[in-house]
Amino acid sequence: MTTNPLLPMGEKAREASYALLGLGAAEKNALLATISAQIHAHQESILAANAEDMIRAEQAGLSGAMLDRLLLTPERLAAIRADIDTVIALADPVGVDIESRLLENGMRLARRRIPLGVIGVIYEARPNVTVDVAVLALKTGNAVIMRGGKETVRSNQALLIAIHAALTERGVPTDAVQLIDDPDRALVTALLNLDSHVDMVIPRGGAGLHQLCKEQARMPVITGGIGICHMFIDQAADLHRALPLIENAKVQRPTVCNALDTLLVHEAVADALLPEVASRLRPLGVTLKACPKALAALGADAEAAGEGDFDTEWLSLVLGVKVVSGVDEAITHIRTHSSEHSESVVTEDRSVADRFVAAINSSAVYVNASTRFTDGSQFGLGAEVAVSTQKLHARGPMGLEALTTYKWVGTGDYHARG
Repeated sequence: MTTNPLLPMGEKAREASYALLGLGAAEKNALLATISAQIHAHQESILAANAEDMIRAEQAGLSGAMLDRLLLTPERLAAIRADIDTVIALADPVGVDIESRLLENGMRLARRRIPLGVIGVIYEARPNVTVDVAVLALKTGNAVIMRGGKETVRSNQALLIAIHAALTERGVPTDAVQLIDDPDRALVTALLNLDSHVDMVIPRGGAGLHQLCKEQARMPVITGGIGICHMFIDQAADLHRALPLIENAKVQRPTVCNALDTLLVHEAVADALLPEVASRLRPLGVTLKACPKALAALGADAEAAGEGDFDTEWLSLVLGVKVVSGVDEAITHIRTHSSEHSESVVTEDRSVADRFVAAINSSAVYVNASTRFTDGSQFGLGAEVAVSTQKLHARGPMGLEALTTYKWVGTGDYHARG
């Protein structure tokens, strides 16, 4: 029988997770503050490593969306450190009783939050994820094994040096945060087979990675991060105020999973709204891919949507546009094409808003707001490990509580079951 090449890493992670159980909230917060300080102290080497990754990524022909995700700047590192501060300020969920009740027999029974143990995270060209995952895992007493993409190996290694420096300074085993920096794809399969030591795996990447994890993982998998996001403009919407929402959702940062992919417009306002959408978005470089009815209103400002366009997460300055008869057709379209990430309805009609919110079961549903808010930082969670689009254990941005489970604690007075 072949030995899993990641077995030593798994064993060390498990032992480190036991050591983390002995840390109190104040000790964990001090550790996170030290990580922030070490990232600042290592900023020059981190940015230099990222610059090397960027050069190689450009030479390899990575898309603009991937390059944007890969890039680190002093401003982005400052934002990462600000997220660490937010996590520090959040209450530690570990050890908190979710509920407690006294049974008829006099025994006190409680459900108490505990760490999951060891978490595996697989992600692509997002070096900020390295810090986000490490910080959230440590705050919740979990050890973590990360496998980033080959595009960001140098950046991740530089960030890990800073994180390990903080762990060492605080007397915490460095095995609590480990990185698989060998790009061999066989090691992804090895991680998915390491169920003896890894309690949960979170893939952050494309549909292919998610499918691979679903098929091969021997431990629970939390999938998410693929966003085919919609915004429905109702006939009762304030069209003037809707335009900035459309622009924000599509243009502010088009390469992320909560960016708008498909705009659904009520037929009663299509002729009035769509030319305004085109005049606002086309100068910003947005390409509109429209259904026949939308194309009639847009004319030369759009091109015909092709097969599969409404099932595409664009991650770029492309926006699908479809005219619908009303909220019910919008709901049907979303149910058919959505990845259940983020959807928005724009309307002044409360009955339409209520109908939309009740009928759409995506992880985040908005009324008169941009889809761009689906983010751990925006939700007040500090950072996030992922945005879960599945229905069990966790949904939406996964912060601290999503990295815990619970155990039952029964306290008796020498109780014996009769």
